[in-house]
Amino acid sequence: MASTQDIRRRIKSVRNTRKITKAMELVAGARLRRAQSRIEAMRPYADRMLELIAGTARASASVRGLPLLQRREVQTVAIVPLTGDRGLAGPFNAQVLREALRLQRQLRDEGKTVVWVGVGKKGISALRFRRYELAGQYQGFTDKPTYGDAQAISHKAAELFTEGTVDQVVVVYNQFVSPLVQRVTTQDVLPLPEHLLETDEAERAEDTLRGDFIFEPEPEEILERLLPVYVETQLYRALLESAASELGARMTAMRNASKNAGELIDRLTLSMNRARQAEITQEILEVVAGADALEA
Repeated sequence: MASTQDIRRRIKSVRNTRKITKAMELVAGARLRRAQSRIEAMRPYADRMLELIAGTARASASVRGLPLLQRREVQTVAIVPLTGDRGLAGPFNAQVLREALRLQRQLRDEGKTVVWVGVGKKGISALRFRRYELAGQYQGFTDKPTYGDAQAISHKAAELFTEGTVDQVVVVYNQFVSPLVQRVTTQDVLPLPEHLLETDEAERAEDTLRGDFIFEPEPEEILERLLPVYVETQLYRALLESAASELGARMTAMRNASKNAGELIDRLTLSMNRARQAEITQEILEVVAGADALEA
């Protein structure tokens, strides 16, 4: 059994660790509120941008000449996993990487090639450890992304797609549901999902009720200008979702760590009290034995 001094030293160490985890929980909670406000403000804008792109594409006579809408047989796929730059966030990073690697295995089984674009220090390190080559890597902003960061990633994705290096771009990230729930999401960014460009009878009737629109300039030209913005918007939304998810996961992980530290302190305190009682009992027995020896 460990001595009371050893147990007391360990209790002090665990208490210091609990102070750190509690502070990290409070910081993550404060930052989460701001991140949650940003993503809640971004979601309607991103949804409206998607509707605008779809409506303009349906009004266009032809979209075949637009590079970002080119559809070809998928031979090479770019996977963009969005991870964090730091750990201590529970399963946040692991579940994104697990889904990205599962998707890679599925694509390889289909005879397709995978190109990686790493976002976040943790994801980049994991991919490098597996000796995968990266077509692009971005880090240092995952906990507080800006629109400029989304532009840099989207420009790289668009470049790979338009040059024919890849035929499809897929983003894997954590969608923020609540501080306790982060849902892993796989989203096709390029090319634009085909169902958005199709118009069924109900949509035609709805467009007729709304009236005819006059596009100036032509819908094709408007669409050509909007498509890069659409890609940037979708990636910016994914970055904000990932940032909020990371903070929520970290807050939850630190809360659980603080709770576990408290339980460990209670167990160690109980062990220390038992050790002290055993030492006192042993001392009493030694005193009694010494007194009996003197009397004898």
